[in-house]
Amino acid sequence: MDVFLQQVLNGLTLGGIYGLVALGLTLVYGILHVPNFAHGGFYMIGAFVALHAMVAWSWGYWSAMVMAAVTVAVLGIVSERLVFHPLRKASPLHPKIASIGLLLFLEAGAQALWGADFQRLPTPYTSVIELGGLTAPAQRLLIIAAAFALMVALHLFLTRTTTGSTIIAMAQNREGASLVGIDANRVAMMTFAISGALAAVAATLYAPINLVYPAMGQLVITKAFVIIILGGMGSIPGAVLGGLIIGFAESFGAYYISTDYKDIIAFVLLVIILSLRPQGLFAKREH
Repeated sequence: MDVFLQQVLNGLTLGGIYGLVALGLTLVYGILHVPNFAHGGFYMIGAFVALHAMVAWSWGYWSAMVMAAVTVAVLGIVSERLVFHPLRKASPLHPKIASIGLLLFLEAGAQALWGADFQRLPTPYTSVIELGGLTAPAQRLLIIAAAFALMVALHLFLTRTTTGSTIIAMAQNREGASLVGIDANRVAMMTFAISGALAAVAATLYAPINLVYPAMGQLVITKAFVIIILGGMGSIPGAVLGGLIIGFAESFGAYYISTDYKDIIAFVLLVIILSLRPQGLFAKREH
């Protein structure tokens, strides 16, 4: 039972991080209906900005996290204006290619600024908490608490505020939202800012127990795409549930099967679930 609970803790940790990244990706997809591969680059830049703030400027952990979130939010807005907005009327293939190019540009820029070496983000939460027979590192508990608190906050923002309602309206019907006076450009910029901030926070939370390097966003963004496909493209509840499914699957799979196959499990689940429910877990059937 202790081993089982340990894997549950690990699954919640991974699920929280994957869920945050997938939520940002889902929001952007809901507005543009284009997969933003550069989201992995946003995740990576967030980790490097937090690392630089803590190591080079001696900032505290939470200050570095805020700095990373603000920086990547601004980067998201700039990317939307300079890369995606000019391609809004182009073929869907063009924004996809542009997002891949932006990802490669961000990776090359990070390597030029911070080098290609693997680094680890320092954290003040290095203690280990014993809960019965369960060993719980404080950083993992922080990841779980912060990730799910942000998910709840985002849900409340989208469902209880007028600004959040404009994002949902734009995702449901862009032309109709524009006709009733919603500024599509403003909503797009705001969505990219929120998406970037979520990715940066996720990276800062996870970096102390992972490694920071220029290509760190590639595997994360691949799994995030798996998650939003599993949950239903554009479905926010599906992104959260998909993140938890992949997190638990990787945690239990790595322990009971082999760590060698941990990163393959997400794609195996994708094949299984889509063969049973092709539209995803939360997507509604079109009539």
